[in-house]
Amino acid sequence: MTAILTDYLRLVRFSHSIFALPFALASAWVAQGGVPEARTGALVVVCAVAARTAAMGFNRLVDRRIDAQNPRTVGRELPSGKLTPWQVGALVLMSSAVFVIAAFALNPLAGQLSMPVLAVLLGYSLAKRFTWAVHLWLGLSLALAPLGAWVAVRGHLDGDLLPPLALAGAVLTWVAGFDLIYACQDAGFDRERGLHSIPARFGVARALRASAILHGITVPLLIAFGLSAGLGVAFTAALLVTTSLLVWQHRLVRPDDLSRVDVAFFTLNGWIGVLLFVGVAIDLALGSNFLGAH
Repeated sequence: MTAILTDYLRLVRFSHSIFALPFALASAWVAQGGVPEARTGALVVVCAVAARTAAMGFNRLVDRRIDAQNPRTVGRELPSGKLTPWQVGALVLMSSAVFVIAAFALNPLAGQLSMPVLAVLLGYSLAKRFTWAVHLWLGLSLALAPLGAWVAVRGHLDGDLLPPLALAGAVLTWVAGFDLIYACQDAGFDRERGLHSIPARFGVARALRASAILHGITVPLLIAFGLSAGLGVAFTAALLVTTSLLVWQHRLVRPDDLSRVDVAFFTLNGWIGVLLFVGVAIDLALGSNFLGAH
């Protein structure tokens, strides 16, 4: 049982929930003006984790034959036979059900939006079969987290929506940017198999430039989020560190040297969401207002 659970956790890269979850929590904190009610906060976490688990499981399921042909991914749980398609399919169905049920438990609007959101998340796994804009689709998938968390807390879409929209835009460009870096590893493989991606279509050098442009857009969107949310010095400090990490990761990779992609993709980007959420939580707790006011 322990071995199967470990395989499931590795299959969906459970530890990588850190990419979207902090932004969902940051949005929930701002929507509430502080710490959300315990029940709401817990359901937001359940929704974020369940939705990501369903999306990752579905991705591994539909890509299992492709992964079996790629030397970089042949050791994954499905190609290696550690898990069966039936087992992964059951995980996807269960996680999807948990997501929808938890969304309805939050409020009617969250519940009504859960199915369209799930369609976007699962649809990403098929996107590389027909569009090189797959990276933007992934960005949109994670950008739904702060939007969903806002609806979870407020229960409606009335009032000033600039904070969640700015944060969602920042997440979209940030995720699409680092996914471009990650996808450069498979540019040749994707091109040979007729799969679509920006590195496969336009080359690694142009993909890395596009990634830098997207991350250049991320920073002003985060500034807009901080200003519209009335955040202060802690978020400003987190934003400065985030900007430095984004610059650093682009210095770690070059078109002729992708050996440090894992460092750029996982380590650095994993810290970004955590830092920004901590900045949001501290400013709201202290009432700090350095950047600006509503």
